[in-house]
Amino acid sequence: MSTDTAVTVDELAIPASMDVPEAADFAEMVDVRNAIETQLMGTDALNYSARELLPVYQVPEDDPMRLFVARVGGRIVGRAILSWQPEEDAIASWLEVEVLPEFRRRGVGTALFDRLTELALASGRPTLQAETIHTRPSTGRRIDSPTGYGWLSDDDPGVRFLLGHGYQLEQVARISALPLPADAARLAEQRAAAQAAAGDDYRVVAWAGPTPADRVDDLVTLKTRMSTDAPSAGMDFTEEKWDAGRLARWDGQLAGSGRERLTVAAEHVPTGRLAGYNELSLPADRGRPVSQEDTLVLTEHRGRRLGMLLKVANLQRLAEVSPSSPMVTTFNAEENRHMLDVNEAVGFAPIGYEGCWKLTR
Repeated sequence: MSTDTAVTVDELAIPASMDVPEAADFAEMVDVRNAIETQLMGTDALNYSARELLPVYQVPEDDPMRLFVARVGGRIVGRAILSWQPEEDAIASWLEVEVLPEFRRRGVGTALFDRLTELALASGRPTLQAETIHTRPSTGRRIDSPTGYGWLSDDDPGVRFLLGHGYQLEQVARISALPLPADAARLAEQRAAAQAAAGDDYRVVAWAGPTPADRVDDLVTLKTRMSTDAPSAGMDFTEEKWDAGRLARWDGQLAGSGRERLTVAAEHVPTGRLAGYNELSLPADRGRPVSQEDTLVLTEHRGRRLGMLLKVANLQRLAEVSPSSPMVTTFNAEENRHMLDVNEAVGFAPIGYEGCWKLTR
């Protein structure tokens, strides 16, 4: 193989900021990420800028990871991320590999995957897991999720790759989008009905940006529960250990990204404690899509339509804060029928799928 076509794999150092010379490689890596996911999804709705993503890589005590890139002729053509939970009892390593379409079937993905696998097995976390965006189901053989909800097609290159490396599909997540502006009258009607079902014991509270000091304890609880309450099928997750310090670092990521977070929460009036919350992440460029992050209602408060109340209330706030936002995107497990029912009632529709895969050595 000539030097112009040889594949090299190197670990990419995380820059201190996007304003230093060594940030150029990180920016190129993000461009590759965006190009790959746009090709897979048929839309750039999930694109992020390098400046938005960099803070995610800069908190190793909470989100440890190692980043690798594959180059051909000096050009970055693929990327790979090895990540894991910092909790001492975590047993899983997470592998993410993406390769530009024109460089697939040349051994690039395998070179990246082999590097991550070697490191993961040597780390003492032998359960290998992957979450991968896939093309929408088409004409290939169905690969059904063992949950009984959702499926992928074996003519998708990511599906073929993971099956070829011995992975088994554990779960399918739906990627949905809501075109904006949403119908204001419809949202008002849905909110009124949800509030009536919740009753006087619950009221909506809201804030923008970092967590208010008087809500820190409750957000610590909600974030901890989010790590285990969301449907995870056969995937291995260890309960995340959140405290005030971790929450402050998470809020710090927001400040470094240039994005804005809108949070609404349901306060249980008799106790003054938060029963659930919903987050929207807005880019500085209000012409780009908004990402819906966590939505959670604590188990002991479910059955009162709080999920609908939270989702609609934050969409109403979004219309006030950023009327030019074109779309909201969100991810939900296909077996999470309750939340999908809420999304569909509001107007979300599928735009793609994510597979959750596992290999136990």
